[in-house]
Amino acid sequence: MRLVFWVAIFIFILDQVTKYWIVHGLDLARLGAIDVFPPYLNLRMAWNYGINFGLLSQDSPTTRWALILVALFISGGVLWWVHREPGGRWQAISAGLLVGGAIGNVIDRIIYGAVADFLNMSCCGLNNPYAFNVADISVFAGAIGLVLFTPPEKNAA
Repeated sequence: MRLVFWVAIFIFILDQVTKYWIVHGLDLARLGAIDVFPPYLNLRMAWNYGINFGLLSQDSPTTRWALILVALFISGGVLWWVHREPGGRWQAISAGLLVGGAIGNVIDRIIYGAVADFLNMSCCGLNNPYAFNVADISVFAGAIGLVLFTPPEKNAA
């Protein structure tokens, strides 16, 4: 479980530092857009009040706190699961990625009322209209990792 917590803490700090640097240090909140290496990497300020791709994006306190509670519940469930059924190093890293990213986005919702998304990447003639952040990448990678690196149940019928 130590590895889960260290990975989660690292991802949480990385997420919060990059958000602060991009949103406040580079003043993306005011500028709205900075082209870094177009079209492959751009910074586009997007305040996400919902979940992925803007789903459930009503700007209401009820939605905000419901999403905070869901993220905390899922994080707690993942921690409980990997504690009860440890599956090795890669499962622990995956759980840490998911939990660290989820907590990073929870902190955004508490501080800003929405998640600060800013990374935008397009390629090969496809224009991606969506923005994301380090926490989003970590949650996605952690969820995939938990599927791939959790051993099958021993007593499956």
